[in-house]
Amino acid sequence: MPNSDCDVLVVGAGVSGLTTAICLAESGTRVVIRAAAPPGQTTSSVAGAIWGPHLVEDSDRVARWGRETLAVLREFAADPATGVRTMAGVQAARGTPGAAPAAPPEPPDWLGHLRAVPCRAADLPGGFASGWRYSAPLADMPAYLGYLRARFEAAGGRVEAGTVRSLSAAAAEHGARAVLNCTGTGARDLLPDRALTPYRGQVVIAENPGLTEFFIGLPDETTELVYLFPHGDTVVLGGTVVAGDWNTEPVPAVATRILRDCAAVEPRLNGARVVGHRVGLRPFRPQVRLEAEPHGTGPLVVHNYGHGGAGITLSWGCAREAAALAGQALG
Repeated sequence: MPNSDCDVLVVGAGVSGLTTAICLAESGTRVVIRAAAPPGQTTSSVAGAIWGPHLVEDSDRVARWGRETLAVLREFAADPATGVRTMAGVQAARGTPGAAPAAPPEPPDWLGHLRAVPCRAADLPGGFASGWRYSAPLADMPAYLGYLRARFEAAGGRVEAGTVRSLSAAAAEHGARAVLNCTGTGARDLLPDRALTPYRGQVVIAENPGLTEFFIGLPDETTELVYLFPHGDTVVLGGTVVAGDWNTEPVPAVATRILRDCAAVEPRLNGARVVGHRVGLRPFRPQVRLEAEPHGTGPLVVHNYGHGGAGITLSWGCAREAAALAGQALG
């Protein structure tokens, strides 16, 4: 194609866009990523980033994408340069005050891949009645996104800044034969896709007082999600799950509540110095959209978005499938 500077244009530089672009570039395809925000300013950079499905459809295909990604992340955990490591910890559910201890609920199927074992209520923080101990890959997202970008560029790819208002027009501008839509919540207005809803997440970054294990406290009717993810000298504290909230600025009252709830779980966090605040919008959709649009003479459009809170968890499984769909346009 004349005036072509790439075979495939990937729109979006979060974990889905970078991972899909890597799959294409390492197969010898010329790839350009265009994104309004660099990787370090995407929702992916805010993620707690532990492997495990969250705010995503319960289906066989999600389970398959998750298993494929788990295998890759476990390999990455052997290399400190990736920002991924395997960490032990607990996921717990609250109980009714004064109620007799309940038998541990059946674990979700995905915990079977992590050798989860039930916790005794006596070993859990106050207010929690049941839980599971397991080990899972956990990513330090700024480091992991940096690793992905460097790997993409080492394969000959290029990241450029720019707003996209039309997928087909952006592809034509580059002379690309296929365009990958990895825009997350941006797809709501770009396409438009009204089935997509943002779920706001706010976290606090604090100095780590010595934590070496993660903790996830599931929300219920009266309490919010709480989690602690240690990353060396810092710890990511959360969190929130607020549907339909587009606010990307930290809310001080929410940060105060996060710090209070996390300190209740882990008293060593009392008085921990706060070093940062982050907000991201999880792109929830009733079903992940991973498909190619029928096309005629124009570029093939492949969608890979709507992963909710499971972007990291599904990233490699979805990227490989999306890259294979784009490959059909390249012969």
